[in-house]
Amino acid sequence: MLKAVSGIFLSMMAVAGCSSEAQAPPAAAANAAVEPAEGPGSPPADAAKLRAALLPVPEGMHISYGPELGAFGSLKSTQQGLAAVRQARLERPECAGAAQLDAARPDVAKAPAAVIAFAAERGSITQAVVALPSAAFPAPLPAKCASYTADVDGAKVVYRTRMLSMPAKGDQSRAYLTTAAGAKESAEIGSVMIRRGNLIMSMLVVGRQVQPDGLYELAKLADQNLARVNR
Repeated sequence: MLKAVSGIFLSMMAVAGCSSEAQAPPAAAANAAVEPAEGPGSPPADAAKLRAALLPVPEGMHISYGPELGAFGSLKSTQQGLAAVRQARLERPECAGAAQLDAARPDVAKAPAAVIAFAAERGSITQAVVALPSAAFPAPLPAKCASYTADVDGAKVVYRTRMLSMPAKGDQSRAYLTTAAGAKESAEIGSVMIRRGNLIMSMLVVGRQVQPDGLYELAKLADQNLARVNR
């Protein structure tokens, strides 16, 4: 996951429980015919490869954002995520970007990327694919970030995260499950990071309840796409 998406993650978690009823979305279905919006910094060859690596529309969901292509730091979703991080007050500020791609790093900000998001009543999926060297793959979540609190729009939200035993994907992979609980609402966030070659895929699945098996199935589909475009 990305530091930017972590910001969306923070702001979404204050309200996600209100409309999310079920579990992680089912496996992806056919691609939707949607023309991507291109931002600066993404040459056509990179853009086509990155766009092809994104998930197709999952069954029962619709595209709520994107696909947007361009330099990762310039994308609308990245900018919105960073703004959300700045607005939230975290008990441990360093945990907002832990185990994520850091859009504040110049090499990451300038890297070609593609982002898409899907939504349904039961929850949402946000996915990004970024062209970066293997050294950019984030380190594991620090132990101190397994539990912390944040003030999001005046509401206290408690985040608790555990690493999942996801079957290995690509050249490197990790998966986490986070519970975000506020005074009246709670939600779960499944997150996956996969590197295959010079592509790093980040995915968030948000819902009232996220089942690890459903998250693993989405990760499998995402990795298959990465393998296909890296041939």
